[in-house]
Amino acid sequence: METFYRIVWLFFCYSFLGWLGETGLTALRERRYVDKSLLYGPVCIVYGLAGVFITIALRELTDHLFFLFLGSAIYATVAEWLAGHWLERMTHTRWWDYSGHRWNLEGYVCLEYSLLWGLLGMAAVKWLIPMLGWVGEAVPPTLSHILLWGLLITLLVDCLATALTLRGTLHRLPGVERWSGRMGAFTLRLGAWVLRRTERRIKKAHPEAELALHPRQRAGAFAPGCGWEKLFWLFMIGSFLGAAVETVFCRFSMGVWMSRSSVVWGDFSIVWGLALALASLLLYRYRDRSDSFLFAAGTLLGGGYEFFCSVFTQAVFGVVFWDYSHLPFNLAGRVNLLYCFFWGIAAVVWIKVCYPKLSGYIEKIPRRLGRSLTWVMAVFMACNMAVSTAALARCDSRARGLPPQNGVEEYLDSRYGDERMEQIYPAAVRKD
Repeated sequence: METFYRIVWLFFCYSFLGWLGETGLTALRERRYVDKSLLYGPVCIVYGLAGVFITIALRELTDHLFFLFLGSAIYATVAEWLAGHWLERMTHTRWWDYSGHRWNLEGYVCLEYSLLWGLLGMAAVKWLIPMLGWVGEAVPPTLSHILLWGLLITLLVDCLATALTLRGTLHRLPGVERWSGRMGAFTLRLGAWVLRRTERRIKKAHPEAELALHPRQRAGAFAPGCGWEKLFWLFMIGSFLGAAVETVFCRFSMGVWMSRSSVVWGDFSIVWGLALALASLLLYRYRDRSDSFLFAAGTLLGGGYEFFCSVFTQAVFGVVFWDYSHLPFNLAGRVNLLYCFFWGIAAVVWIKVCYPKLSGYIEKIPRRLGRSLTWVMAVFMACNMAVSTAALARCDSRARGLPPQNGVEEYLDSRYGDERMEQIYPAAVRKD
């Protein structure tokens, strides 16, 4: 639980420092105070999320400054790219534009700022985290927990008000006269007051932002474009094919049939599924770029993605699912140069050849059938991953000699004992 509070503490510190830096630079440029943040409070969520992500993924690279810098630049640039697209989609305006800078991608990110993010991330992991940890430990635990929960609740309310404002909810509220009860009328007035203040603040920072809800076009095809339904099916297909390809590869390279599934029900590799969906989300809009551009992007993004997956699974489950320590040019055994090149080649083949054809096949699914199947499979995979997580966590507890504490853990011990888990995850190695 202390790890949770530490992450929350770092998130708010990074969010506030990011807001402070953005507001300070804007004040210097425009010679006046302008709050450019999306939320009402003095926080920039993108900085908080990117900072925590970098902290978790790269904390073991404090003695490898180049890779710490490179990883920070990659993760922060991806976060900035996603945030820029999301904000433009929600408000139909640019919240920042790097079109005037060299080496930019559609104005959302540019090399100059990516290098800056790399330096800031390196400084944060190397020097800022120990200082913030010291400050956090100076506060009594009970008091710090109360403060952090208070900040989380306040942030949740702020996010909810901002989300409703971005969806144009203020312009669709019913009239007060339609509410007969005093409490209902008071609640409506209070909600409208909050939304009006939030809208005024966003309009003040970005006058061109559109905050009215735009009607969605009902397309005739199932999963048109690159929406969540298309990405979900790409995730499912990538998960199945990834597990199958790795199983066959192990058979030919090691001479044994070995399960490469990430879950306890079926043969699905979550790492490959997410990789395919993320590659489509991030790179398909650049499908007309050169093969060398896609190869370089796939190499960097794939390496960063695989590194984080390795760190995450070890931190959460206490096991390492792959180890490249025996291969040359590896980094902490989590990634190696040869496999990063494979990611680059896969990105070119996927974006140029595979995705257009597979996307066309998905869109040919009848609309109603496709939506029904999507929700059925989404529920199945959510349950699958939840049970798999519980089984892996219980496996780790058994390895540490902890007996079952309730009926659920007893069921997991009987259904997913050590022998069964070794069959599902034969390559997993426990790390303390």
